[in-house]
Amino acid sequence: MEQRISLITLAVADLRATRRFYVDGLGWAPSVEAPGVLMLRAGEHLLLSLWDRGEFEAEVAPIMTGPGVAPLTLAHNVTTDQQVDEVLDQARDAGATAVQPTERREWGGYSRYFADPDGFRWETACAPGEVNDIVLP
Repeated sequence: MEQRISLITLAVADLRATRRFYVDGLGWAPSVEAPGVLMLRAGEHLLLSLWDRGEFEAEVAPIMTGPGVAPLTLAHNVTTDQQVDEVLDQARDAGATAVQPTERREWGGYSRYFADPDGFRWETACAPGEVNDIVLP
């Protein structure tokens, strides 16, 4: 098996609201749209696949529910600290909620977390060094 991920799929409560957030609010362009599914290019060979929760459960399995957050984060790395703040401002204008203050992290970067309308946590980070060298174009 090749070492790569092709899609990250998230089950969302309201696909229309999710589309407004990502497409209208953040300015991401849809790559594929079908009933119950919106796919957005998230990298050169990576799609963020957003599924209506019912469609997801019909194909994959019932979703576990309960308190807390999903045990994953999505990250958007940038090249400067200022861009971290700019991305957060844009996300907040699109309907995101800041969930943690911007901080200088122990690993040397500068980052902040926000929640999209479905509660998925996004980290916006400037991570100088090896990580940014790998993930930034």
